[in-house]
Amino acid sequence: MCGITGFILHSEMRDSRHLGQYLRQMTTRITHRGPDADGTWFDEEPGIYLGHRRLSILDLSPAGAQPMHSKDGRYVIVFNGEIYNFAELRRELEQHGRQFVGHSDTEVLIEGVSEWGVRGTLERTNGMFALAVWDKSARELYLARDRMGEKPLYYGIYDNSLLFASELKSFQAWPGFKPDINRDALCLYLRCGYVPDPFCIFRGFRKLRAGHFVKISHANKSAAVEEPYWSLADAVLRGQTDKKLQSSPAQAVEELDACLGEAVALRMVADVPLGAFLSGGIDSSAIVALMQAQSTQPVRTFSIGFDLPEFDESAYAAQVARHLGTAHTELIVTSAEAREVIPLLADIYDEPFADSSQIPTYLVSKLARSGVTVAMSGDAGDELFGGYSRYTQALDAWRRVDKIPAFAQRGIVAGIASLSSAAWDRVLMPLRPLMPDQYRFKNPGEKLYKFSRIMQNRAPSTMYKQLVSLWTDPAEIVIGGAEPKTEWDFLDSSPPQQFAEKMMYTDSLHYLPGDILVKVDRASMAVSLESRVPFLDHKVVEFAWSLPYEYKIRDGTGKWILREVLAKYVPRRLFERPKMGFGVPIGEWLRGPLKDWAENLLGEQRLTGAGYFNPGPIRAAWQAHLGGAPGLHYALWNILIFEQWRERWGY
Repeated sequence: MCGITGFILHSEMRDSRHLGQYLRQMTTRITHRGPDADGTWFDEEPGIYLGHRRLSILDLSPAGAQPMHSKDGRYVIVFNGEIYNFAELRRELEQHGRQFVGHSDTEVLIEGVSEWGVRGTLERTNGMFALAVWDKSARELYLARDRMGEKPLYYGIYDNSLLFASELKSFQAWPGFKPDINRDALCLYLRCGYVPDPFCIFRGFRKLRAGHFVKISHANKSAAVEEPYWSLADAVLRGQTDKKLQSSPAQAVEELDACLGEAVALRMVADVPLGAFLSGGIDSSAIVALMQAQSTQPVRTFSIGFDLPEFDESAYAAQVARHLGTAHTELIVTSAEAREVIPLLADIYDEPFADSSQIPTYLVSKLARSGVTVAMSGDAGDELFGGYSRYTQALDAWRRVDKIPAFAQRGIVAGIASLSSAAWDRVLMPLRPLMPDQYRFKNPGEKLYKFSRIMQNRAPSTMYKQLVSLWTDPAEIVIGGAEPKTEWDFLDSSPPQQFAEKMMYTDSLHYLPGDILVKVDRASMAVSLESRVPFLDHKVVEFAWSLPYEYKIRDGTGKWILREVLAKYVPRRLFERPKMGFGVPIGEWLRGPLKDWAENLLGEQRLTGAGYFNPGPIRAAWQAHLGGAPGLHYALWNILIFEQWRERWGY
């Protein structure tokens, strides 16, 4: 894993003697992404500058160093990521007469570009990556990103120069860098808790879309148009057709086992120690089981637990580890230790990011880095196989609500509001053993309040957007902001036929790259750990979308087929339980040890002086939360993280 950065210079700056220094500083800002080595290359005449930080994973020798040139001298590449099928591509290139001096995937990539062009190479790859390729002959820069958006890549025009980087902090080294906050993107952040692709918190910048590349001409840097080389929509449409010829349930289980097993095997290739995150849930357990089935040595697994039982899954992870025979490392952290991560967040996530599970994700990444350099992750199983409860329960609830007269709905909403979330927990928790598995929530009061929000919407698409929103009307809060449309707004017209699958598809384009993959990439890279996600092998993704709906969600329970695969390796009693999540008690902290910190950041005078937010709704939510009102802590955490980020970076 690595970090990349660079720029195409504005002509008026070409005589500056400090350009090489700027490039080195931009590269140094992302040292954590690649602590093993660095490299820069530039050509003053066309004004192209490329920087690279290296975390050595494959070919630890100097033959794998970057920037790397093609043998014909035409192309230069900086690359962040892994190409898992590089050995296969290398054999094909050797048949075309290409020669190699090392065994890195970077060398395969750049020789592939020389042989097949950028698009042809991207279409052949199986991997996670962000890359930049400079064509010396055509004076064109290509930027590209992997199919599902595992690796980040920002780019934009500033001072008439084109800048690009793996992380925004690289741009802070550009002389006089002080961009405007994109208030429209800020509206999206308030709704989501993250800035979804392709938007960026800085005006004039954007994230390259997953599965896309962009060709930027030196002569006309601002006229770049992103082009797809792979499309999830196309994969879904092909899958809808393939469903007519689908295998039996038993055959499909075997096919998924083989497909996912191959994805895991490809990702186990490394010249450094490799392990896996293990929460004890279905997704991570499946990945570890398939790793151990293909390993002659115990796989190294890592999990963290908390001193609060309602947030601690470590016992489940330990049971799975014992059954599979992994070399397991567990760390129990206190709430105080978890809170020590909060001051680091604005540096780790240099674009505002408010998923509070960022805290345990950082902690487990730090733990894993103490023993390995590469860690497998079970992310994306929920989006592919229908694991989130909202896919079934929200739609089922909406259908039930739609049959209730409006006056009765108002009465139910008022009844729910008559007790706090905590009070509903006390009422409902004794009844939990009597409920079906899918309704045994650890926080039934919070779920009940979400149900009341569903009752206030009159269409499934509107319901879903509101259900997953932190602030339901961000434009009311962001001064001068107008919320752009995102994938959520096109949910009804998305390719899948089943509404639950429409939600899964939309999450794969919105929530997965914007939240889940950002969380894991930044947390792991902050400690120089490479994370790999087998579920995001595009062959696994395409296979998942070829499955009938009932192979994913059956009798109101998601991930049916994945459960069947896991049951081949792990007894069901070790994983058949309600989904727990990976969280921390933000609400309690904000009423207790974080109260003064939050009060300072949410002060009315401070908010008014900054000029980004209308303080009225924020102050009202803060006071209501302190008074015991439920369901407001995530929305407040959203504001707090932005204010902490703004303070750290001086905006």
